[in-house]
Amino acid sequence: MDTLYHYRHACRPCGVRKSREIHGTLFHGKQAAVELIVPVLACLAEGLGIRATARVFEVNAYTVLHWLGEAAEQLRAFSASFLCDLHVEQLQLDELYAVLRDLKTGEISEDEAITRLERSPSWVWTAMDPTSKLLVGIEVGSRTLAMAQHVVHQVTQVLAPDCVPLFLTDGLKDYATALLTHFGSWMHPQRRQAKGPMPKPRWMPRPELLYAQVVKSYRRRRIVGVKHRVVFGTQLAIEQILATCGWTINTSFVERLNLDIRQRVAAIGRRVNTLCQGEAGLRDQLVLFQVYHNFVLPHASLRQALAEPVPTNGMGSAKVWRPCTPAMAAGLTDPVWSLKEVLFYRVPPWSQAQTV
Repeated sequence: MDTLYHYRHACRPCGVRKSREIHGTLFHGKQAAVELIVPVLACLAEGLGIRATARVFEVNAYTVLHWLGEAAEQLRAFSASFLCDLHVEQLQLDELYAVLRDLKTGEISEDEAITRLERSPSWVWTAMDPTSKLLVGIEVGSRTLAMAQHVVHQVTQVLAPDCVPLFLTDGLKDYATALLTHFGSWMHPQRRQAKGPMPKPRWMPRPELLYAQVVKSYRRRRIVGVKHRVVFGTQLAIEQILATCGWTINTSFVERLNLDIRQRVAAIGRRVNTLCQGEAGLRDQLVLFQVYHNFVLPHASLRQALAEPVPTNGMGSAKVWRPCTPAMAAGLTDPVWSLKEVLFYRVPPWSQAQTV
């Protein structure tokens, strides 16, 4: 109980902690200590459910939910301040569904669940750069054309104006319409005959737009075939971009990211009893995951070799690798952020050196 008492009472607003350190952050005006709020949010970021986190730290579950909602506002602003004018060569997009309560109890089959989920608002849409592992965008909504348009629009908002990356998705046909809408223009086809009516104008893709699909065939819930379909551009141009990384047409990186989302967002895990109850709460958990994934969590595949080994304390071997996050690999930041540093960050136009 001494440790818990320290968590709850040691850093209450008083003369010891200057108000300027927390003014403009979600900690301003809080009775709870920073050393309590940050570990609570860290547990949520690592995949622990809201009720389980509340039991661990002996706080009310609604208090945890309230802290998550306030942190989500800060994290959205933090992410938006860094994810802008991005230059990426390729993007992979995918959707994953939240677990249905009826499916978990065995009341319906998985095929019927997919049919119901087509009309469900609990689909999670993701877009990532496979080179830097940067999660560019994440949204929640139904699996419809309108939502595909919204996701592609959100992606275009964070890309540089002259950036048209290679897009790779699954076989959802709505992606082609959404990409054509954002990376196309009206064009008048040339006349092929001297007589007759003029051809009608068409909405044509920009010459630099490259888009391919990975179409999977299933039988009894197992993959029996995979086909690659080039929608915009040429297969040669797509293969040349992928050849620089030694890759072929695939969506394996975003599918691996979907596994991380299921493991770190308790509401959409496959075999959990913490199910998503609302779209707003799910969005709050997903924005926490996005910032945690991009800025806080180093990825082993992105680590960078040090010029010289760095000795460590004790008898351990010297460090030969520098940890690297997706934001570092994408050139957005230099250090590995801690969750506490992210939550204390005052998003511009707030002056970081400003005092109160």
